[in-house]
Amino acid sequence: MIFSESLKKNRDFQNVYRQGKSYANKYLIMYALQNAGTRNRLGISVSKKVGNSVVRHRMTRLVRESYRLNESAFQGGFDFVVIVRPAAKEKGYREIESALMHLGKLHRVLIEEKIEEI
Repeated sequence: MIFSESLKKNRDFQNVYRQGKSYANKYLIMYALQNAGTRNRLGISVSKKVGNSVVRHRMTRLVRESYRLNESAFQGGFDFVVIVRPAAKEKGYREIESALMHLGKLHRVLIEEKIEEI
């Protein structure tokens, strides 16, 4: 992720949960909160309800890769927390990418000219 960093600290996650706005679809929930910087920060949460550690790590990789390949379409200066729902367990890259971009549109954090390229 060239333009982004990872959210790692629990207090950062809690801040986004408390103050951020959330939208959800069938596979993902996304919280977004504007931060003071120009870079985006991405946090990914996958519950044990989704599956064992192998499945959870796979879902984390799919979300991170979906964001990485489309990060130029996202506006800068936001903290994002993406929560994976159990329905996403069997899904592949295309479905997860589509769900992530859908949530980006709902949050209105996608750059308009980049959306048309996707």
